[in-house]
Amino acid sequence: MRSRSALLVLADGRLPTGGYAHSAGLEQAIRQGWVTDIDGLRDFLRGRLHTTGLMNAAFAVAAWNAVDEHTLPEGSLSSPSNTGSTAGTATPTEATLRDLDAEIIGRTPSPALRRIGAWLGTLMLRSMRSIHPHPLLDTLPKDLQQPLVYGAVGRVLGLSDADTAATILHEAVTGPATAAVKLMHIDPFQAHGAIFDLAADLDEAADRAADFGRGDPAEIPALSAPLSDFAAELHEGDNVRLFAS
Repeated sequence: MRSRSALLVLADGRLPTGGYAHSAGLEQAIRQGWVTDIDGLRDFLRGRLHTTGLMNAAFAVAAWNAVDEHTLPEGSLSSPSNTGSTAGTATPTEATLRDLDAEIIGRTPSPALRRIGAWLGTLMLRSMRSIHPHPLLDTLPKDLQQPLVYGAVGRVLGLSDADTAATILHEAVTGPATAAVKLMHIDPFQAHGAIFDLAADLDEAADRAADFGRGDPAEIPALSAPLSDFAAELHEGDNVRLFAS
């Protein structure tokens, strides 16, 4: 698969990875009165991009670089294989991904967000095993946080680590922007215009994430957003909600 085509597939909101059921905290932010109009949505998207989005993209890059093709049972990184599962074989890549998982969990104070991250990672892995079977996908540990699965998938599909970061950041803003159309009295064109307004920020953040992710994972900044963590816990306790998060 050409990397440009792979990038478009991963960035497509119709990819069955469960993200369409999540508002990335926007639903609760609206309920609490923190986001009330298009200007508030722009601020929300910009804040998410430069905090959780950037951190997740950096970890996706770290996971991309952690993949060691020499540990794969058969085949090359860019070629699918029907060799079957090798999940019982421990590899250096698996150990490294477990370490990265611990690092990203340590930067995610909210238990609700940790559970959501693992669930979305599981759905991403399940989807890609069906869409593009590859031996690497069969060696990944269970319950990895979503950004780490994105990193491995980006490597399998032939994306660069920087393009993988860009995909994570794209999802970080398009998910809540799309949810805003259902949650607010807002024109869909305005919601997508808010994404276009962030184009330069998205490019700059992808470069920063690539730099962070290529270094020592322990040095990746903990760019979490405390209010979003608080909102996630509130949202999980709500009995009536449109989105899972």
